[in-house]
Amino acid sequence: MSDSATSNGAGARARTVSPGGGDGTRAVRAGLPEPVKHEPTLPGPVFAAHFHLPGEPTGPYTYGRDENPTWTHLERAIGELEAPGETDVETLVFASGMAAISSVLFSQLGAGDVAVLPDDGYQALPLVRTQLEAYGIEVRTAPTGGDAQLDVLDGARLLWIETPSNPGLDVCDVRRLVEAAHTRGALVAVDNTLATPLGQRPLELGADFSVASGTKQLTGHGDVLLGYVAGRDAGAMAAVRRWRKIVGAIPGPMEAWLAHRSIATLQLRVDRQDATALQVAEALRGRREVSGLRYPGLPDDPSHEVAARQMLRYGCVVSFTLPTRARADRFLDALRLVEGATSFGGLRSTAERRGRWGGDAVPEGFVRLSVGAEDPEDLVADLLRALDESADEPGH
Repeated sequence: MSDSATSNGAGARARTVSPGGGDGTRAVRAGLPEPVKHEPTLPGPVFAAHFHLPGEPTGPYTYGRDENPTWTHLERAIGELEAPGETDVETLVFASGMAAISSVLFSQLGAGDVAVLPDDGYQALPLVRTQLEAYGIEVRTAPTGGDAQLDVLDGARLLWIETPSNPGLDVCDVRRLVEAAHTRGALVAVDNTLATPLGQRPLELGADFSVASGTKQLTGHGDVLLGYVAGRDAGAMAAVRRWRKIVGAIPGPMEAWLAHRSIATLQLRVDRQDATALQVAEALRGRREVSGLRYPGLPDDPSHEVAARQMLRYGCVVSFTLPTRARADRFLDALRLVEGATSFGGLRSTAERRGRWGGDAVPEGFVRLSVGAEDPEDLVADLLRALDESADEPGH
């Protein structure tokens, strides 16, 4: 994409980061333009619905629904994280993770096609399935664990993978599924929300698309709704771009700027949160009232062997089940350092009883815990105290 200069330097040539740089260096420098004297390192958001456009339109910035310089910097930043050192990857940002998911599915599939989705994935996927079927697209589903989607791949046009799955934290072998799908002529999209590009790089594992909600750990502050799609195939990405233009599922420039600003601390946040998540999981493992504990970073987790082959970090989400709905509710109410919320990945720890939404096939006492950046000792102590205080009263 060619750049046209703007008054704040947003159209300046992007600075490249050495592919040999570490994750922290990439996160801090990702997407920044070449330095311009007296201009900010990260140009401010461009609030423009239209741009000066004399004569024939030769640059990318013509109308605000099509392109925005603030998006451009953010898209470059995410692309550098998803595929370090690669120049053939295109990234597009969206108004939300669901907008990004929809852009891939609805731009790549048509009547008569077959899509394979996980049956234990993100809660909104059943809504997507209903809409796909309304358009004459056959939808097959299978669990994430055990690479079960392999069994329903024949004749598929697109395979949708979510690994680790949300909220169950099952992991599938991305390389194995990609090879099988490509052999059958199917495209592969991976929802990388829970892992982030610092935890897993689907494009390096062979996937055609890496898709994520930037609302979660990528931005990490709980103040931005955002999604993105990264991919190598120019034709496929052109279709995704066209879908974004038609539907208008674009992020605001302020949201894009906030997201880019937040990415600078991604490695710091991810390392802190993921390390604490492991400590939390280890602490919960010793509690008798806790069952079904899942965290891919635990050596004895059912998904650990596969996760260790393809993940660089294991994420900040821990899931487990308490004996009853009432016990889970008391536990959540007793927490002081963990906020009740339905998102995950933020600096502040959050948790919820997922069964309250009715869309996930989980027990009533199932808890999804998103580990934040609090001191590990404080957070573990708060969780253990809440477990003690929420215990059933004697005789009940």
